[in-house]
Amino acid sequence: MAYVTFYDAKATGDWMKRIAIVGGGISGLTSAYLLLDRKPELEVMVFESDDRPGGKIWTDRTNGFLCEKGPNGFLDNKPKTLQLCSRLGLTPVRSNENSKKRFIFSEGRLKALPESPLSFLKSDLLSWGGKFRLLFELNAQKGPDDESVADFIIRRLGHEALEKLIDPMVSGIYAGDPYKMSIKNCFPRIKELEQQYGSLIKAMIKIRKQKKAEGKTSGEKGEPSKVSAAPGGTLTSFYNGAQTVTDALAERLGKHLHVGVSVYGITREKESYQIFTSDHTYNADIVIMATPAYATAEIVKDFDRELSKALSDIPYPHVSVVCFGYRKEHVTHPLNGFGFLIPHMEDRNILGSLWDSSIFPNRASEGHVLLRTMIGGARSPEMASFDNNKLISAAFDELNPILGLKGDPEMVSIYRWDKAIPQYVLGHSGILEIINKRISNYRDLYLTGNSYRGIGINDCIENAYKLTDQILAGIQGP
Repeated sequence: MAYVTFYDAKATGDWMKRIAIVGGGISGLTSAYLLLDRKPELEVMVFESDDRPGGKIWTDRTNGFLCEKGPNGFLDNKPKTLQLCSRLGLTPVRSNENSKKRFIFSEGRLKALPESPLSFLKSDLLSWGGKFRLLFELNAQKGPDDESVADFIIRRLGHEALEKLIDPMVSGIYAGDPYKMSIKNCFPRIKELEQQYGSLIKAMIKIRKQKKAEGKTSGEKGEPSKVSAAPGGTLTSFYNGAQTVTDALAERLGKHLHVGVSVYGITREKESYQIFTSDHTYNADIVIMATPAYATAEIVKDFDRELSKALSDIPYPHVSVVCFGYRKEHVTHPLNGFGFLIPHMEDRNILGSLWDSSIFPNRASEGHVLLRTMIGGARSPEMASFDNNKLISAAFDELNPILGLKGDPEMVSIYRWDKAIPQYVLGHSGILEIINKRISNYRDLYLTGNSYRGIGINDCIENAYKLTDQILAGIQGP
């Protein structure tokens, strides 16, 4: 097989760095765009094995409904994502007030997550014993450097808070098991607050006072902002779905992006890397691996077996997504919220359901609603492997008594992810240490993506900014 260069181009008489990016998801696309935006003369190529860019950001328009196969947006509390949107000329769409109203299915019915201390006291989501237990959080001892999410929450907030509040949250974000997930890696900010303030309640009070003192208030009289059950920031997407951002990146990259080209190996000779693809063998000075950990492990297995082994140790559960499209009058529930999650203790066949048409425009045609239901995850991966009929039945049988569905849906779409979301389980920090140690042996070889330090769109984009800053600093020198 012949060795080829990207383009036979030189800038100002000096050979420019040739950069190969493996993986055309949000991380790889953003890295390529930022590199070329700041240094257009670079020789950059992105290789994506699929016949489309975007990775797990994938919007499907079917029969008048806009279904997200993967993430449905990002929070607007991270400036880099909004900065990227601005550079691309995109106009984000923020979710409406319904997104702040979230439900937990408990004891046979939907219960709203409290949005203020007073509503928390009135809520029956936790028993009075569970609420009283929260007071002991003020004097709970600091934990070890890392522990499971479950151990952290039980120690600080009690077992009931874990089962009814945190367990469904972990399922909703990671499709994970709180007894296996690492608090330090999954929710680093929460761990930092414990270490800094000694108490989560004390941290909330002090941060609230600081914001009030800084003038970060709402309301004419300067009252502190309303406490919301939703995460910090507003859920944000685009009128035509989350794929808008990856489509825009792909369009900007043009000839630099090669879809349908698989990378199956890498070697290094002297100062250059060889990238073995289904198309050609390419030479590159710098390589960015922006593929999921399991895919990167396969690519580097003959290059560095210890690195490959560490990457393989990051688990991914099987998740299926079932979308139902209904006429509005055929759903009894008003769907006046973000959706609901189900604690594992309820022993149900679904993780929860999101009401995308209630929070974003253009998700369903006039007079219709869209329900997006997740099945499987780390605790019940076998359920995600049900055949289509069984998946549809499982989703319908769970949703019907909760939402009051009348008859069959007008639209059904099923999306399967054999390896859905990377799990930052206990020991993830050790895996990262091994990966960093192995990577440090190879100059100009980098790993990025949601397998390592943050699974969300915001995390991927922010890490792409950091990586490109690092690479460009190295190219330009001190």
